[in-house]
Amino acid sequence: MLDIHWLAPHYLRWLFNGGLVTVALSICVITLATLPGFFLAIGKNMASRWIRYPIILYLSVLRNTPLLVQLLVWYFGVSSLLNPHLLQWLNTSHTLPGLGIPWPSFEFIASLFGLTLYSSAFIAEEIRAGINGVANAQKDAARALGLSSYQVWRWIVLPQAFRIAFRPLLGQYMNVVKNTSLTMAIGLAELSYTARQVETETLKTFPAFAIATLLYIFFVAIIEAMAQWHHPTSIKHR
Repeated sequence: MLDIHWLAPHYLRWLFNGGLVTVALSICVITLATLPGFFLAIGKNMASRWIRYPIILYLSVLRNTPLLVQLLVWYFGVSSLLNPHLLQWLNTSHTLPGLGIPWPSFEFIASLFGLTLYSSAFIAEEIRAGINGVANAQKDAARALGLSSYQVWRWIVLPQAFRIAFRPLLGQYMNVVKNTSLTMAIGLAELSYTARQVETETLKTFPAFAIATLLYIFFVAIIEAMAQWHHPTSIKHR
Protein backbone atom coordinates (compact mmCIF):
# COMPACT_ATOMS: atom_id res chain seq x y z
CA MET A 1 0.00 0.00 0.00
CA LEU A 2 1.32 3.43 -0.97
CA ASP A 3 2.38 5.59 1.96
CA ILE A 4 2.44 9.20 0.79
CA HIS A 5 4.12 10.20 4.07
CA TRP A 6 7.32 8.87 2.57
CA LEU A 7 7.45 12.22 0.76
CA ALA A 8 7.78 15.55 2.54
CA PRO A 9 4.90 18.02 2.05
CA HIS A 10 6.87 20.28 -0.27
CA TYR A 11 7.51 17.34 -2.61
CA LEU A 12 3.79 16.62 -2.67
CA ARG A 13 3.26 20.28 -3.61
CA TRP A 14 5.70 19.81 -6.47
CA LEU A 15 3.63 16.92 -7.77
CA PHE A 16 0.39 18.86 -7.29
CA ASN A 17 1.75 21.87 -9.17
CA GLY A 18 3.00 19.59 -11.94
CA GLY A 19 -0.49 18.10 -12.12
CA LEU A 20 -1.96 21.59 -12.52
CA VAL A 21 0.39 22.28 -15.45
CA THR A 22 -0.69 18.98 -17.02
CA VAL A 23 -4.36 19.88 -16.63
CA ALA A 24 -3.87 23.41 -17.99
CA LEU A 25 -1.92 22.17 -21.00
CA SER A 26 -4.43 19.38 -21.70
CA ILE A 27 -7.41 21.75 -21.60
CA CYS A 28 -5.68 24.23 -23.91
CA VAL A 29 -4.67 21.52 -26.40
CA ILE A 30 -8.11 19.87 -26.43
CA THR A 31 -9.78 23.25 -26.99
CA LEU A 32 -7.41 24.44 -29.70
CA ALA A 33 -7.06 21.12 -31.54
CA THR A 34 -10.75 20.30 -31.93
CA LEU A 35 -11.69 23.25 -34.16
CA PRO A 36 -8.90 22.81 -36.74
CA GLY A 37 -9.52 19.07 -36.56
CA PHE A 38 -13.11 19.71 -37.61
CA PHE A 39 -12.13 21.86 -40.60
CA LEU A 40 -9.41 19.40 -41.62
CA ALA A 41 -12.01 16.62 -41.62
CA ILE A 42 -14.33 18.71 -43.79
CA GLY A 43 -11.49 19.64 -46.15
CA LYS A 44 -10.38 16.03 -46.58
CA ASN A 45 -13.90 15.13 -47.75
CA MET A 46 -14.04 17.92 -50.33
CA ALA A 47 -14.01 17.11 -54.03
CA SER A 48 -11.37 19.74 -54.87
CA ARG A 49 -7.97 18.08 -55.02
CA TRP A 50 -6.30 21.45 -54.39
CA ILE A 51 -7.79 21.36 -50.91
CA ARG A 52 -7.91 17.62 -50.28
CA TYR A 53 -4.35 16.65 -51.26
CA PRO A 54 -2.51 19.24 -49.12
CA ILE A 55 -4.66 18.22 -46.14
CA ILE A 56 -3.90 14.52 -46.76
CA LEU A 57 -0.17 15.36 -46.86
CA TYR A 58 -0.44 17.50 -43.72
CA LEU A 59 -2.26 14.77 -41.79
CA SER A 60 0.12 12.06 -42.99
CA VAL A 61 3.20 13.98 -41.87
CA LEU A 62 1.81 14.75 -38.42
CA ARG A 63 0.33 11.31 -37.78
CA ASN A 64 3.45 9.43 -38.92
CA THR A 65 6.08 11.55 -37.20
CA PRO A 66 6.89 10.80 -33.54
CA LEU A 67 5.39 13.38 -31.22
CA LEU A 68 8.68 13.69 -29.33
CA VAL A 69 10.45 14.68 -32.55
CA GLN A 70 7.78 17.30 -33.28
CA LEU A 71 8.15 18.76 -29.78
CA LEU A 72 11.92 18.95 -30.18
CA VAL A 73 11.50 20.71 -33.53
CA TRP A 74 9.15 23.28 -32.00
CA TYR A 75 11.37 23.89 -29.00
CA PHE A 76 14.88 23.79 -30.43
CA GLY A 77 14.28 24.29 -34.15
CA VAL A 78 11.80 27.16 -34.02
CA SER A 79 13.64 28.90 -31.19
CA SER A 80 16.77 29.05 -33.36
CA LEU A 81 14.80 30.99 -35.99
CA LEU A 82 13.35 33.56 -33.62
CA ASN A 83 14.78 37.00 -33.00
CA PRO A 84 17.10 36.79 -29.95
CA HIS A 85 15.29 39.67 -28.22
CA LEU A 86 11.92 38.00 -28.74
CA LEU A 87 13.28 34.69 -27.49
CA GLN A 88 14.70 36.39 -24.40
CA TRP A 89 11.32 38.03 -23.77
CA LEU A 90 9.55 34.69 -24.12
CA ASN A 91 11.93 33.06 -21.65
CA THR A 92 11.60 35.86 -19.09
CA SER A 93 9.04 35.57 -16.31
CA HIS A 94 6.56 38.44 -16.66
CA THR A 95 2.87 39.28 -16.84
CA LEU A 96 0.78 40.61 -19.70
CA PRO A 97 0.70 44.44 -19.56
CA GLY A 98 -2.45 45.77 -17.94
CA LEU A 99 -3.90 42.31 -17.29
CA GLY A 100 -1.66 40.91 -14.59
CA ILE A 101 -1.88 37.44 -16.19
CA PRO A 102 1.37 35.45 -16.03
CA TRP A 103 2.86 34.85 -19.46
CA PRO A 104 3.48 31.13 -20.02
CA SER A 105 7.02 29.86 -20.37
CA PHE A 106 8.49 29.16 -23.79
CA GLU A 107 8.44 25.47 -22.87
CA PHE A 108 4.68 25.69 -22.36
CA ILE A 109 4.17 27.57 -25.65
CA ALA A 110 6.26 25.06 -27.63
CA SER A 111 4.42 22.18 -25.97
CA LEU A 112 1.07 23.80 -26.77
CA PHE A 113 1.89 24.25 -30.46
CA GLY A 114 3.38 20.80 -30.85
CA LEU A 115 0.60 18.92 -29.06
CA THR A 116 -2.14 20.96 -30.73
CA LEU A 117 -0.94 20.28 -34.26
CA TYR A 118 -0.27 16.60 -33.52
CA SER A 119 -3.62 16.04 -31.79
CA SER A 120 -5.60 17.93 -34.44
CA ALA A 121 -4.50 15.38 -37.04
CA PHE A 122 -5.93 12.48 -35.03
CA ILE A 123 -9.06 14.39 -34.07
CA ALA A 124 -9.62 15.19 -37.76
CA GLU A 125 -9.58 11.52 -38.66
CA GLU A 126 -12.09 10.66 -35.93
CA ILE A 127 -14.47 13.40 -37.08
CA ARG A 128 -14.03 12.36 -40.73
CA ALA A 129 -14.90 8.78 -39.79
CA GLY A 130 -18.04 10.08 -38.11
CA ILE A 131 -18.98 12.05 -41.22
CA ASN A 132 -18.42 9.04 -43.45
CA GLY A 133 -20.55 6.98 -41.08
CA VAL A 134 -23.66 8.95 -42.07
CA ALA A 135 -25.46 7.09 -44.85
CA ASN A 136 -25.47 8.81 -48.26
CA ALA A 137 -29.15 7.89 -48.58
CA GLN A 138 -29.96 10.32 -45.76
CA LYS A 139 -28.13 13.12 -47.55
CA ASP A 140 -29.92 12.36 -50.81
CA ALA A 141 -33.28 12.24 -49.07
CA ALA A 142 -32.63 15.61 -47.42
CA ARG A 143 -31.72 17.19 -50.76
CA ALA A 144 -34.84 15.66 -52.33
CA LEU A 145 -36.89 17.44 -49.67
CA GLY A 146 -35.39 20.75 -50.79
CA LEU A 147 -32.75 21.31 -48.11
CA SER A 148 -29.71 23.31 -49.14
CA SER A 149 -26.18 21.89 -48.80
CA TYR A 150 -25.68 23.96 -45.64
CA GLN A 151 -28.91 22.67 -44.14
CA VAL A 152 -28.00 19.08 -44.99
CA TRP A 153 -24.70 19.46 -43.14
CA ARG A 154 -26.18 21.47 -40.28
CA TRP A 155 -29.23 19.34 -39.53
CA ILE A 156 -28.48 15.89 -40.97
CA VAL A 157 -24.77 15.15 -41.27
CA LEU A 158 -23.01 16.90 -38.40
CA PRO A 159 -25.34 15.90 -35.52
CA GLN A 160 -25.01 12.23 -36.47
CA ALA A 161 -21.30 12.53 -37.27
CA PHE A 162 -20.47 13.92 -33.84
CA ARG A 163 -22.59 11.28 -32.18
CA ILE A 164 -20.71 8.55 -34.03
CA ALA A 165 -17.33 10.18 -33.33
CA PHE A 166 -18.10 11.01 -29.68
CA ARG A 167 -16.42 8.00 -28.08
CA PRO A 168 -13.33 8.01 -30.36
CA LEU A 169 -12.92 11.74 -29.72
CA LEU A 170 -12.91 11.12 -25.98
CA GLY A 171 -10.20 8.54 -26.55
CA GLN A 172 -8.13 11.18 -28.33
CA TYR A 173 -8.71 13.62 -25.49
CA MET A 174 -7.45 11.00 -23.05
CA ASN A 175 -4.41 10.55 -25.27
CA VAL A 176 -3.78 14.29 -25.03
CA VAL A 177 -3.55 14.01 -21.24
CA LYS A 178 -1.11 11.11 -21.52
CA ASN A 179 0.92 12.73 -24.30
CA THR A 180 1.66 15.75 -22.13
CA SER A 181 4.18 13.55 -20.31
CA LEU A 182 6.48 13.79 -23.36
CA THR A 183 6.87 17.53 -22.83
CA MET A 184 9.26 16.75 -19.98
CA ALA A 185 11.84 16.23 -22.76
CA ILE A 186 11.83 19.97 -23.47
CA GLY A 187 11.83 20.98 -19.82
CA LEU A 188 8.16 21.70 -19.13
CA ALA A 189 7.53 21.21 -15.41
CA GLU A 190 4.44 19.04 -15.84
CA LEU A 191 3.55 15.98 -13.79
CA SER A 192 6.11 13.52 -15.20
CA TYR A 193 8.86 16.12 -14.98
CA THR A 194 8.11 16.94 -11.35
CA ALA A 195 7.88 13.23 -10.49
CA ARG A 196 11.35 12.77 -11.97
CA GLN A 197 12.61 15.75 -9.96
CA VAL A 198 11.16 14.36 -6.75
CA GLU A 199 12.67 10.95 -7.46
CA THR A 200 16.08 12.53 -8.14
CA GLU A 201 16.10 14.48 -4.88
CA THR A 202 14.59 11.84 -2.59
CA LEU A 203 15.69 8.60 -4.32
CA LYS A 204 12.15 7.37 -3.60
CA THR A 205 11.13 6.19 -7.03
CA PHE A 206 8.01 4.25 -6.14
CA PRO A 207 6.14 6.93 -4.13
CA ALA A 208 6.97 9.68 -6.65
CA PHE A 209 5.85 7.83 -9.76
CA ALA A 210 3.00 6.00 -8.02
CA ILE A 211 1.43 9.33 -7.04
CA ALA A 212 2.01 10.67 -10.56
CA THR A 213 0.36 7.55 -12.01
CA LEU A 214 -2.65 7.93 -9.73
CA LEU A 215 -3.02 11.56 -10.79
CA TYR A 216 -2.94 10.60 -14.49
CA ILE A 217 -5.60 7.95 -13.83
CA PHE A 218 -7.68 10.54 -11.98
CA PHE A 219 -7.48 13.06 -14.85
CA VAL A 220 -8.46 10.44 -17.43
CA ALA A 221 -11.26 9.18 -15.18
CA ILE A 222 -12.72 12.69 -15.08
CA ILE A 223 -13.01 12.69 -18.89
CA GLU A 224 -14.67 9.30 -18.81
CA ALA A 225 -17.08 10.43 -16.08
CA MET A 226 -18.02 13.51 -18.11
CA ALA A 227 -18.63 11.24 -21.09
CA GLN A 228 -21.00 9.06 -19.10
CA TRP A 229 -22.82 12.12 -17.79
CA HIS A 230 -23.31 13.75 -21.19
CA HIS A 231 -23.74 10.57 -23.19
CA PRO A 232 -25.08 7.82 -20.90
CA THR A 233 -26.33 5.53 -23.64
CA SER A 234 -24.13 3.63 -26.04
CA ILE A 235 -24.09 4.45 -29.74
CA LYS A 236 -25.33 0.98 -30.59
CA HIS A 237 -28.66 1.81 -28.95
CA ARG A 238 -29.41 4.68 -31.31
